[in-house]
Amino acid sequence: MRYDVLIVGAGHGGAQAAIALRQNKFEGSIAVIGDEPELPYERPPLSKEYFQGEKTFERIMIRPAAFWAERNVEMLLSRRVVLVDPEAHSVTTADGATIGYGQLIWATGGSPRKIPCAGNDLTGVHTVRTRADADRMTAELDGLDQAVVIGGGYIGLEAAAVLAKFGKKVVLLEALDRVLARVAGEDLSRFYEAEHRAHGVEVRLGAAIDSIEGDGKVSGVRMKDGEVIPAQMVIVGIGIIPAVEPLIAAGAEGGNGVAVDHQCRTSLPNIFAIGDCALHSNGFADDMPIRLESVQNANDQATLVAKTIMGQELAYDAVPWFWSNQYDLKLQTVGLSTGHDATVLRGDPANRSFSVIYLKEGRVIALDCVNATRDYVQGRKLVVERLSPDPAKLADAETPLKELAA
Repeated sequence: MRYDVLIVGAGHGGAQAAIALRQNKFEGSIAVIGDEPELPYERPPLSKEYFQGEKTFERIMIRPAAFWAERNVEMLLSRRVVLVDPEAHSVTTADGATIGYGQLIWATGGSPRKIPCAGNDLTGVHTVRTRADADRMTAELDGLDQAVVIGGGYIGLEAAAVLAKFGKKVVLLEALDRVLARVAGEDLSRFYEAEHRAHGVEVRLGAAIDSIEGDGKVSGVRMKDGEVIPAQMVIVGIGIIPAVEPLIAAGAEGGNGVAVDHQCRTSLPNIFAIGDCALHSNGFADDMPIRLESVQNANDQATLVAKTIMGQELAYDAVPWFWSNQYDLKLQTVGLSTGHDATVLRGDPANRSFSVIYLKEGRVIALDCVNATRDYVQGRKLVVERLSPDPAKLADAETPLKELAA
């Protein structure tokens, strides 16, 4: 088998790369290799609407099966690439098949990190990365009394919110001194800690875990001080490890991901990388090399690569944005708050509708908007254009942000 464009990874980035190629009138052969049996589907709902039962799997599919067939995109599912040969322009899958390519797009995302302790493989210990993960958790809800969620990032908080809405007892363990510490300021962290506690979640900060215990099936989590927290389910949400081993082994530059340039090209000829696994220099992070784990980043990089393959000379400069749904709270983020030196609180958290605006040397670099969609939409320009409005006016919720961005 050989394809003009071979896409490894059937998530958001891989699917969007195939879609964008056809939208840009690419007429060559395209194949997408995915290690799951399902056609491409949305990942964010796995810890929210899909886990909660609000959306069926059909509703989270990126496109129906007929879409791919009509556009002559071949889906090679339940296959995993284990070897890349850049000289032969081919990949080898775990079942021994060799597949050739003209251009290779690497869109594999990553695998969930595990707690560095005993007990990770017990029945009832889960990560949230695939449909199968979410289905296994759903199957265990009947008879579940208490769950422990390890990790106070978005995945952990979202899973905890769903379990709390199901009426389960939930203990959330975060190793740092606040939740969302890596991605948000203290105002937002303390707000979400209070919200989860108000919904019955026991939030423990500075938590030190010794092991996950059980005899075949999980029964609890042992802390460093000897306490055992009973649990019939443990959900681990502590980030991912980028899935780039075959590329690095083939000689690609990288480390925490595979390094790419402004067109998402790796150091290997005719090989691109996009999405969660792509280590790129980002203008919204002072050109520091970062990985962005977001649907926006995966989709925008995929579209850029498709246009690059079609001969357009473009550079990746899309503004990052994210979202999270917990209880009746909709968090929308634009920009990257890393490195901020000041914050402005806009609105009152007690009203459950407010924004946190992040500044660096007077410039707006990011906004976290909770139930404040207008701020999110209007504040985007402040971030994109690196504007420096008067902080007092930023704090005045009666002053529309569009006036400050004019």
